[in-house]
Amino acid sequence: MRALTKTVVSVTAAVGIAAGSLAVGGTAFADSAQTTKPAVSAQDISVLAVNNLGLSSQQAKNTQCFLRTAPARYTGAIDGLLGTNSWKAMQRWLAEYWDYNDDIDGIVGRNTIMALQRMLRHGWDYNDDIDGIAGTNTKAAFKRFANEMSVFYPC
Repeated sequence: MRALTKTVVSVTAAVGIAAGSLAVGGTAFADSAQTTKPAVSAQDISVLAVNNLGLSSQQAKNTQCFLRTAPARYTGAIDGLLGTNSWKAMQRWLAEYWDYNDDIDGIVGRNTIMALQRMLRHGWDYNDDIDGIAGTNTKAAFKRFANEMSVFYPC
């Protein structure tokens, strides 16, 4: 019995050591694989970023249809995903009419939200502060805007 116990313990130890070696080897391999990949910039990631600010897919499509008008000049897909190109078009429109004075970069930052709030205050019942925070009331007014765009700018 004692010999069997030693054998089981020895085999278990050998398997544990082998598994540990494989794990370390796998980690080393994974680490070396990561270092050979090119770095991804924030600009590359922003192209994939989608921010519908609470809009449904249909409401986002309504907004994209509106953004096809000048000066927004949106030429992308009407896919219901407000990505970088949709927001660049929105920023162009906000710059033309609603005092947006930042980069046309497609990033939904504080200045973009502030200009959007100024626009929403004009005709979509936004009555809160122009603070650059896309809170509940900003999103609700943006939904009202998007719903109305389906009437005036159908695709």
